[in-house]
Amino acid sequence: MNPVAASRLTVVDEDDLSPASIVDAVTSIARRELAPLAADIDSGEIYPADVLRRLGDAGAWGSHLTRNGAADLRCAIQSMAAVGEVCGATAFMAWCQDTLAWYVTNSSNPALVARFEDAVSSGKILGGTGLSNPMKTFFGIEKLKLKGRRVDGGYVVRGALPWVSNLGEDHFFGTIFEIENKPGEIVMFLADCSDPAITLQPCKPFLAMDGTGTYGVQFRDVFVPNDLILAETAAPFVKKIRAGFILLQAGMALGLIKDCIAIMDEVAAPLGHVNRYLPQQPADFRELYSELESETMELASDPFNASDDYWRRVVALRLKCGDASVAAANAAMLHCGARGYLRSHRVQRRLREAYFVAIVTPATKQLRKMLDDM
Repeated sequence: MNPVAASRLTVVDEDDLSPASIVDAVTSIARRELAPLAADIDSGEIYPADVLRRLGDAGAWGSHLTRNGAADLRCAIQSMAAVGEVCGATAFMAWCQDTLAWYVTNSSNPALVARFEDAVSSGKILGGTGLSNPMKTFFGIEKLKLKGRRVDGGYVVRGALPWVSNLGEDHFFGTIFEIENKPGEIVMFLADCSDPAITLQPCKPFLAMDGTGTYGVQFRDVFVPNDLILAETAAPFVKKIRAGFILLQAGMALGLIKDCIAIMDEVAAPLGHVNRYLPQQPADFRELYSELESETMELASDPFNASDDYWRRVVALRLKCGDASVAAANAAMLHCGARGYLRSHRVQRRLREAYFVAIVTPATKQLRKMLDDM
């Protein structure tokens, strides 16, 4: 039997799967089903909804759910890295889906958890995170773009978010609004993209990763019922989930760096005689990868650690991941030389994807500001 088909038949409940079996199943799906689509996802020809649901079948979106007040992000990050070895765009969508599940599983709203936790973690419901603007707001970079007012049974929300990813007409995403006339009072909720008062506007073409379901989102007096409220008082909720939000992004970086090392190894035989003069070699990145992976796995085992030292380590690691992604992809391009300058060679895609790792919220400059503020 095809191993991918077998993995689908054996998946019943994420709790019955070991982390290793989940990562193995995700790796198989990524290499067999996702790899042939990577170029078309990058160019925007395909949004891989079916593959995302297949990854949900394999347990990719459920391993990091909170159980008995604890959570472990290691398997989720390893699974995302396996996807990222093949396609950075899909690794980003994996982060979006994982983050949506992270919000839901940590909500104190029992009706919301009952409705969404299993559906999101299985991939039956797909979606993402609209926290780019709020995360910038929390560190003095932007102002909140969504405003809401209390009404019977919920809130009415208006405003617009410029970029939210892993969306479609039947998707959901988590985001935050500020209560009108109450500066600083914020509420986190799930937005339902099927709501007629929500408009998804296609974005202008990006440098890379156009098949990520990224849209501008307009809220025109959207009614948000109480059962879609993630956190009535969002500030402490954000503090609880912020480390997980950032740590999960390490999966994008680890997968990309690993493939960049593989690319350098692939050209060693024909070009090694001249590539040895380049200042950065595969061995350098293998050592760096090992350090990043070790630090990531240590931090990911304790995402609710509330100490200031832990939070600083999370932010510093995320900065290292972005810097290392760009460095590894740049080195891979130089090792490939002219052959890497062809559109048909994946190294140019990896270079474009690497810049995304460095600029997605929290971007390199925001991370440096955060560390400086600490």
